[in-house]
Amino acid sequence: MIGIAGRVAPALVRTAVVASVAVAGVVATGLASPAAAQDVRGLEACGRESQMDRRTGCLQANVEYLQSVIARNNTLANQRLAAAAAEIAVLKATVAALQATVE
Repeated sequence: MIGIAGRVAPALVRTAVVASVAVAGVVATGLASPAAAQDVRGLEACGRESQMDRRTGCLQANVEYLQSVIARNNTLANQRLAAAAAEIAVLKATVAALQATVE
């Protein structure tokens, strides 16, 4: 916004500066980390196998490993969600008790 004196409002200038810094950070991050393939600990390199049955077995082992990792991460996430829900319930009860004492 332009103020009465014809100057740009300080809030608008701050917003523009923050936005330009954010864009510069994203661009710098993109340039600093090339999109190279990542090694995943536990996976085998199946491209080196020359026999089709061995390559198929290798790929199947990788699929089974990734499925187990997904299942483990799912279990951990569910446990964290349950713990957070329990904590929220306790905090709600505490807030209700405090509100009752204030009123």
